[in-house]
Amino acid sequence: MAVSRKNEGRFGFRGLGPVSPRLMWAVNRIPFIDRVVPWFKADKSDMRWLPINEDIELPGSAPMPLELLDRLIEEASHRAIYDFCGCRQGFDCRHYPVEIGCLLMGDSALEGNRRRYPWREVGVEEAKRHVRRAVEAGLVPIVGKARADNFIFNIPDRGRLLTVCLCCECCCITRFSSLAPLGMVEPLQPPLDSVEIEFTDRCTGCGKCAKHCYIRAIEMVDGRAVKNGYCRACGRCAALCPEKAIEMRVTDPEYLEKTLARMRTYVKYD
Repeated sequence: MAVSRKNEGRFGFRGLGPVSPRLMWAVNRIPFIDRVVPWFKADKSDMRWLPINEDIELPGSAPMPLELLDRLIEEASHRAIYDFCGCRQGFDCRHYPVEIGCLLMGDSALEGNRRRYPWREVGVEEAKRHVRRAVEAGLVPIVGKARADNFIFNIPDRGRLLTVCLCCECCCITRFSSLAPLGMVEPLQPPLDSVEIEFTDRCTGCGKCAKHCYIRAIEMVDGRAVKNGYCRACGRCAALCPEKAIEMRVTDPEYLEKTLARMRTYVKYD
């Protein structure tokens, strides 16, 4: 899983251009910005990171987290794949496929501005293949309602747009997560319900997980890896750890149905 740090000094996506981390850090800390700008309002956005590691411990016959995407894709009224990722293209990303763009679902998925971001409507199986290809490339699916996407893709907010972002460290979601105050990140991008992550005593302190964390949610303390509050439980660290010292588990066998039910309260996608 290739990871580059060459773009750490910028934040942005195609169309708006790169923004320095210092400026982004300052913008995120403007008093009451989360009460004024729709992007930052907790009742306008709810994006969940889906664990990508295959060895996650599940209770009973509970499905894997990525099966949530299969359900959403199957239930969606429409599915639109974007021909490229604006963030990766804007940053000239060389380590992840630029041609793997976002997957938008719901009625509003067909309202995107094709001149700015070319897209095509696809069927269920092609949408599933698109997501699997992204995961195999090391991209993290982040799914839910993202109010910023209505602006980015020039789509009016009617509560009928479900976003699946497929992210690397070039992407706007991951950069926001690493630069915004934790109090702002938590309500907008909470971890997937009932997913736990544990750094065990098998850690040898190699630092690989900390080096490759998109959002700097892992720190090395006294020769051991320790996660901080920014962790969104995406599972990349568990997949990368050479000692298998990071364990992930789902505690509630009904977590997938509960997640789907919660999504239906804030966005109509079927």
